[in-house]
Amino acid sequence: MAANDGTVTQPLIDRYVTLAKGEIGLIIPGHLYVHPRGKAVRNQTGISDDKHIPGLTTLADEVHRSGGLIAFQISHGGRQSSRNVIGCRPLAPSGFGRDPVSLSKPAAATEQDIQEIIGSFAQAARRAKQAGADALQLHCAHGYLISEFLSPFFNRRNDQWGGSPSNMFRLLKEIIGRIRGEVGGDFPLLVKLNANDFTPKTGIEPDLAARYAGWLAEMGIAALEISGGSHYSFHTVRGEVPIDDLARALSWWMKPIAKMILRKQIGPCRFQEFYNLPSAEKIKKSLGDVPLILVGGVRRMVEMERVLSEKRADFLSFSRPLIREPFLPKRLKSGESVAAACVSCNRCYAAIFNGLPLRCYAGGLPPS
Repeated sequence: MAANDGTVTQPLIDRYVTLAKGEIGLIIPGHLYVHPRGKAVRNQTGISDDKHIPGLTTLADEVHRSGGLIAFQISHGGRQSSRNVIGCRPLAPSGFGRDPVSLSKPAAATEQDIQEIIGSFAQAARRAKQAGADALQLHCAHGYLISEFLSPFFNRRNDQWGGSPSNMFRLLKEIIGRIRGEVGGDFPLLVKLNANDFTPKTGIEPDLAARYAGWLAEMGIAALEISGGSHYSFHTVRGEVPIDDLARALSWWMKPIAKMILRKQIGPCRFQEFYNLPSAEKIKKSLGDVPLILVGGVRRMVEMERVLSEKRADFLSFSRPLIREPFLPKRLKSGESVAAACVSCNRCYAAIFNGLPLRCYAGGLPPS
């Protein structure tokens, strides 16, 4: 919902002001790209240049004025950035294959690229703090660049940036160190981490994620949010797989390939409540006192209360339910609702790939 150059628009501000009025505890907007080459989709909000600061400041100010708190989530799209969006080959830890969504072939990041990436995250953090964000979240999930470096499936390097868990973790460790140098140790830093990549060959799995979680806890992060999936799977947004809607914007020759890939996701990605919980429980043991945020399939109040009361998670995170019902937390609190109305049709997800503004499309996408 941003402008083509990544600057904040009034509709974007209006969306998050509405969420603030819905009494959400902490708003984490859609991820902001830290570098032009890391822009994941068209109309993604940017934090890659100082020109983005005024709009982000207005966004933070308006959320605060409406009683909310906001944490800017920053990311680099990595191999999941599309050549059609960024105008060049996407960067990745390793240059194998093509992205299954955009079919773009990535280039392996050089040492110079890696240092530029680290600096881009640090400068994005500076801009977030300058704009008045209450916290920062590093997007290290869903197959984007940091997640790729953490994953043995995506990271096939044999230098200091790959080949072992400690080397794969090095990029994230360096980024956190540089961010601390820019914003100080008191500015809350959250991390979003994959518990499972669900890639064709072994990627991040709960045991490796738990190891990373322990290292992050030692580094003093404020909280860890657990998720999963990448462009290789539909596990990030389990539920219906709207094949025709997802493939609609693709060229004629790409549609049959995409539809074949998507059909394979229908069975494995059926909706389940709290579908990331089994993995999160393994990871929570490594966190010590660091709070765990659970996202994915959070729908019924009775189950939310059970998970929290049993201390299986410390906070609950909503995405699709808030697209349909921005006032959901307020309604749950008042007793007006006992469950989210979201039916996990995933047409809101398909809308992104069709260049449509983010909102609930449960009734179907508009004609192309």
